[in-house]
Amino acid sequence: MTDMGQTQQTESTEQIDIKIIQDMYKKFILECPSGLLFLHEFKRFFGVEATGEASDYAENMFRAFDKNGDNTIDFLEFVAALNLVFRGDLEHKLRWSFKVYDKDGNGYVDRNELRSIIDSIYRVKKISKNNTSDSYLTVDEVVDRILAAVDTDGDGTVSMEEFIRGAQQDPWLLNILKLDMNPARWMMDQRRKSAHF
Repeated sequence: MTDMGQTQQTESTEQIDIKIIQDMYKKFILECPSGLLFLHEFKRFFGVEATGEASDYAENMFRAFDKNGDNTIDFLEFVAALNLVFRGDLEHKLRWSFKVYDKDGNGYVDRNELRSIIDSIYRVKKISKNNTSDSYLTVDEVVDRILAAVDTDGDGTVSMEEFIRGAQQDPWLLNILKLDMNPARWMMDQRRKSAHF
């Protein structure tokens, strides 16, 4: 009986995910008839202010969605990214998260990039009241702990391989590095807030 309940729960969660994607598709078509979403539109789409707490996080997500680097997201990039966020396996999701961290796109995450994203995540979590048990750690303490755990060659930067291996080996790291593993939930929280205005 327990197994059946778990299966039903999984199915209903997937249906919710599909519903969210359908809702986003409708909104995308409505707000972006050109089929392209620019950064400022991306922020507006999810109810994020042009500057402020959630802005940096949204910009980094936008870059990770923008696969061809043309500073716009077309609907295929958007759906592919959302599908990965909802359905991808752990390694794919971590690869996506790494791209969000790697702000300059050079294939390595340095201390400043790491600090910037952790700081953004902390501020976003504060807004969404989704504080974790790690909230007593400062941003710098989190960054130090991550680098100590994943920078295996000690060069002060983290490669994608180090990032993925470290996250997979350490549950605490995984929780920090995976960007909630579901940025889509964060997006929905932002959208719910913007619906009240």
